[in-house]
Amino acid sequence: MTAEAQQMIEHITRIMRRRGVQIDENTPLLSSGLIDSMGLLDALVKLEEVTHMRIPPGKIQPKDMDTVALMFATAQRVGKPGK
Repeated sequence: MTAEAQQMIEHITRIMRRRGVQIDENTPLLSSGLIDSMGLLDALVKLEEVTHMRIPPGKIQPKDMDTVALMFATAQRVGKPGK
């Protein structure tokens, strides 16, 4: 696991709706209810910070952000250098 993925996991653990749940890069987050739409926005901001990319919200769907692995794949696919 990369350091960036670990940062995302730690951040998501702090914003999850259920405490004490262990997650990894492939844990479903939205579809399982671990994070809600506000948590999704928070995770998107953190993803931009970690990847140093700007990710246009109009280019992603909730399914693109369901796991940490999908978040990074989405950042690579639609992200623009910036932040």
